[in-house]
Amino acid sequence: MADIFQEVDEEVRRERLKKLWQRYGNYVIAACLLVIVAVGAWRAYEWWESKKSAEAGAAFEEAVTLAESGKHREADAAFAKLANDGTTGYRALARLREAAEAAQTDRKAAVQAYDAIAAEGSVGRVIQDLAALRAGYLLVDTDSYSDLRARLEPLTEAERPFRYSARELLALSAWKNGDMSAARQWADVIMTDPQTPPAARNRAAVLSELIAANGKG
Repeated sequence: MADIFQEVDEEVRRERLKKLWQRYGNYVIAACLLVIVAVGAWRAYEWWESKKSAEAGAAFEEAVTLAESGKHREADAAFAKLANDGTTGYRALARLREAAEAAQTDRKAAVQAYDAIAAEGSVGRVIQDLAALRAGYLLVDTDSYSDLRARLEPLTEAERPFRYSARELLALSAWKNGDMSAARQWADVIMTDPQTPPAARNRAAVLSELIAANGKG
C-alpha cells in the first residue's frame, strides 16, 4: 500500500513539474540565453580593450623612440594622435609627453598643456599632480615665489604623491626669490618629515646651511 501512495506522489510531482515547465520553460530558456550572450559580449569587450591597449602601448613606444631619436616633429604628431585616439591611460601619458616635447621649444605652451592636464579630474590625482609639478619646474626660474606657492602648495599636503618634490621646489623658489624665511620653513618641513627620502633630506640640509652661512636664516 505504501508503494502505491509513493507512486501517486511521484506522478503528482511529475505533473506539477510538467505544468511549471509549460508555463515558465520559455522564460528559463530566455534567461539562459541572456546569460550566455552577456558572457560572450563581456569576453569580446575584454578582448577588444586588450587589443586597443596593446596597440596604444606600441604607438606610445614608437612615439618615445621618435622623440629620443631627435625626430621631434614626428614625435609631436605621434603623441598628439595617441592623446586623441589612445586608451584612457595612454592618452594621459601621451599628453604628458606631448607637453614635455613642447617644453623644448615653447615653454609657455608646455605650461598651458600641463595646466590643462592638472585641471582634468578624469585623468586621476597622480597624473594631475605630476602635470602640476612639471609646470612648476618650468616656472621656478621665472615666476615669483607667491605665484609658484599658489600652484604647488596643495601638492605638499600629506598623502599627496609628489609632496616631497613640491616642497623642494617651493624651498628652491623661495631661495631664488630672496625669501629666506620661507626657504627655511620649507627646508624644516622636509627635514622633519620622517618619510622624506634621504636625498631630499640632504638637499634641504644643504639649503639650511647656505641660509645660515649668509646670516639670513
